[in-house]
Amino acid sequence: QDESKSDKSTSFSSSPSLSSTTYQEHSQTHSADQNTEANFQHESDPSADGTNPNDQEQNEEYETEEQLQARILTSALEFVPQHSWSMEAIAAGAEVLGLFSASAGMFSNGAGYLVLHFIAQCNSKLTENLAEQHNQVQQGHAEPKKMAKFLRDAIETRLRMYMPYIETWPQAMSVLLLPHSIPDSLKHLSTMVDNIWYYAGDRSTDMNWYTKRAVLTGIYNTTELVMLQDSSPDFQDTWTFLDNRIQDLVNMATTAKQVQSTGEAVVQGLTGAAVTLKNLTGLNQRR
Repeated sequence: QDESKSDKSTSFSSSPSLSSTTYQEHSQTHSADQNTEANFQHESDPSADGTNPNDQEQNEEYETEEQLQARILTSALEFVPQHSWSMEAIAAGAEVLGLFSASAGMFSNGAGYLVLHFIAQCNSKLTENLAEQHNQVQQGHAEPKKMAKFLRDAIETRLRMYMPYIETWPQAMSVLLLPHSIPDSLKHLSTMVDNIWYYAGDRSTDMNWYTKRAVLTGIYNTTELVMLQDSSPDFQDTWTFLDNRIQDLVNMATTAKQVQSTGEAVVQGLTGAAVTLKNLTGLNQRR
């Protein structure tokens, strides 16, 4: 590619060679005139370098439907405390951007788009945070954390992103349980857990890969449910619960213990699902 660019540049800027002896005395003057003319054309004609300013402006102003949807959904998050996870919040977000509230009709999945957008946004922020920590360690600016602390801090960082919306999060979870939302919800969850283990330094390729991710998923889900019921200052009871679950993970030393702990995580997940249903029906709200 570099060679081809060099060839093009050479063919554009160089002057034709005049080999005739008749014109030899004028060669320098002719070359200078050509350079001056080329420079004048380049300055007076913006398209001389192959670009059109109008095309550039159109490219900069052009916005895809996905980008527009993302802008509306990000704007709508401001109205979630008022309208919860709903089409009303999406319509309000569109109006703030100067768009018609009818723009909410772009979202056939309704409020599911808003919840999934928020989850994707949170996961992206967490990944950036973990990557920055990794870079700091690689550059020698920070000491690497022990595995248990890294996992614990990653989960706490991720769950704290729910705090501005904690009162409405049970409704968001009910939206995620709808059939059309489940595939994307599970994909976001598995990606988040996989990224946490990756930046924690896990490179396993055997059955432990699945075991670790299954257990950490169970820990995350159950801690999230505890958080919804926690009324302690700054959710201290939640973080204590998280500490205990992470310690259980660390204590998995033998294959037998791993199997047992994985089974316990599944049971915790099923129990958590029952608690979620109570949350959604208003039978067990935060106090």
